[in-house]
Amino acid sequence: MKVMVLVKATKDSEAGVMPSTEMLTEMGKYNEELVKAGIMLAGEGLHPSSKAARVRFSGTRRTVIDGPFTETKELIAGFWMWQVKSMQEAIEWVKRCPNPMLTDSEIEIRQVFEADDFGPELTPELREAEERLRAESAAKAAKK
Repeated sequence: MKVMVLVKATKDSEAGVMPSTEMLTEMGKYNEELVKAGIMLAGEGLHPSSKAARVRFSGTRRTVIDGPFTETKELIAGFWMWQVKSMQEAIEWVKRCPNPMLTDSEIEIRQVFEADDFGPELTPELREAEERLRAESAAKAAKK
């Protein structure tokens, strides 16, 4: 199963406080463990919401909302994409993670939808189109 592991933002991360060399070293070691275990697919930190934008959808209307956003507890400061055997395995890995923030923090784990999760609504034609787009995207990424 594929999961997205979401590092929740804090007041410090939203203020742009950068991690220390020690914290970066600890996180680098942790990421190395994830890679060696074969579960890490991707992982990145995110700039604060002051540099972000949201697009609100209402029927055919689109409204752009510039950051910063006020509800820090609902914001994401970084993420990993992992391929794990179970949610329990993901939880065990997160429990080993160094605290990603200077203060108390929270990490959320969410399962990523896979093609089979959509059932018969994902017709063979739609599945084929999705696979073609993924292959095309991977080919373009490999050229960069």
